[in-house]
Amino acid sequence: MTKGKKMRMWSVEGNGQWLDGGSMFGNAPKALWSRWCEPDEQGRIRLSCRSMLLETRHGTILCETGIGDYMEPKMSERFGVEPGGHRLLENLSALGKSEDDIDYVILSHLHFDHAGGLLPSYQESRGGDYDLLFKNARYIVGEEAFARAETPHFRDRASFIPHLTEKLKASGRLKIVPKGKNLPELAPEIDFMESHGHTPGQLLTIVRGDSETVIFAGDLIPGVPWVNLPITMGYDRFPELLINEKESLYKTLVPEQWRIFFTHDSNVAVAGVRLNEKGKYEATDPKKNVAEFAL
Repeated sequence: MTKGKKMRMWSVEGNGQWLDGGSMFGNAPKALWSRWCEPDEQGRIRLSCRSMLLETRHGTILCETGIGDYMEPKMSERFGVEPGGHRLLENLSALGKSEDDIDYVILSHLHFDHAGGLLPSYQESRGGDYDLLFKNARYIVGEEAFARAETPHFRDRASFIPHLTEKLKASGRLKIVPKGKNLPELAPEIDFMESHGHTPGQLLTIVRGDSETVIFAGDLIPGVPWVNLPITMGYDRFPELLINEKESLYKTLVPEQWRIFFTHDSNVAVAGVRLNEKGKYEATDPKKNVAEFAL
């Protein structure tokens, strides 16, 4: 991107997955959440694993890599991963981008549904040794999120990909964002904030354009239904903290009219947020896809 041009943003779909609706909505009753996300016969709801692609003066940036296609068939079926190859790479290609064109990959955290796309498809690796994809990119992870992946709690250790942290270190292209800091090489357009309610140290990416500010909200707000303050996931480590973090974010996001980029919503990629007449936060101006949106 040449100096003086606006940043551009795209939403890029990866492999979707089907997860238990009750788990995705924590203590919210099915009678409520099934109005937002229709479950299948197994009680599962469809989730996107959506990435945000940015063209900036710093280079080409990809926020998240989704779940990918790395799981062996039985595990893939267990987590409801939609088959059909590595869809993120295919959809990047449809936009005229290859994995080699990516300069930075920003990972909010290292759960498999956010970082699995770093790995080649199972059919290519056959579950054996592999090199990480995006070989020209610097991999950006928050300090606390990386530490969590290295030494996970018993409750969430199944959420991490074995040996991924070792692979990231061995690449020589890992950039750890210190707690409470940013990366000078991406500032001021790319900023970060941390969230700890879902998993310790989740790194949220704030993109500040000339006319728009967008936050990649990761699993703090995975989709439109979770814009509601009391709605959390069963996967969240600290639900009450997460609610407080959402409320704190909204105090900036709403008056400044930021947009939220959703990674898991199967119907909406980007939306604004407002406080309605009932005093509840809700999504506004939802967009299913984002194609070369000028920031």
